[in-house]
Amino acid sequence: MKFIGKILVIVALVISISCSSDDEMGSLNINFTNSVGDESLVLLNAYDKNGNENFSVNELKYIISNIVLIDNRGNEFVYPQKDSYFLINEEAAQSQNIILQNVNANNYTSIRFGVGVDQSNYPLNGVDNFVPTAEENDMLWSWSAGYIFMKIEGSYSSEQTEDGTFRYHIGSHGQNLDNYREVSLDFLQPITVTASQTNEVNINFDVLKLFSGEFEMLLDDKDDIQIDPVNAPKITENYTRAFEIGLN
Repeated sequence: MKFIGKILVIVALVISISCSSDDEMGSLNINFTNSVGDESLVLLNAYDKNGNENFSVNELKYIISNIVLIDNRGNEFVYPQKDSYFLINEEAAQSQNIILQNVNANNYTSIRFGVGVDQSNYPLNGVDNFVPTAEENDMLWSWSAGYIFMKIEGSYSSEQTEDGTFRYHIGSHGQNLDNYREVSLDFLQPITVTASQTNEVNINFDVLKLFSGEFEMLLDDKDDIQIDPVNAPKITENYTRAFEIGLN
């Protein structure tokens, strides 16, 4: 009987340790940076792009949402959706650091996130806490039209154009044109989240790939793209390929 009693105590301890490990939470910082090729993006600086065009950016903003962390077994930690909407603004350094709280302690090998707002919460359903942020940063077309997912504005010149301006405002347009996309990235090495240590992930967005990813986008061809069923999806495909994991 004493032997059985000892076994029961050991089993109880194992269960207790297992439960405490499962319940352990930590935090993860995700740092977003913006670049132009190998250079850090500096607003109003001039850069060369495809098509022998020269451009500068005076505004760059995008919405990050629906963050999911995946471990090496394929298990997913889904960050609470109501807290999973963030606005990255090149002009506001503090906006480029996302802090995820109460993340399950684990070793994570990849991340998935949305760029924009998915149809289940479009145009303005279920994310009331994010609406003021979007509105204050001019990332809403209107209460009926919904969110701008990606906004980039600036100036450009080329052999054909001397002092041009460009504007890309990309989002979904009702049920007919869904420009919400998800991005999946593998970490360079596993990221460990524990209660005693805050880890970091760096994610870079390369502006050049917005213009020359899956599709070649020349400003001389069209420098104002917003509610555009032909060109908006092309820009969307380009910018979803512009994110990459950076060095810690």
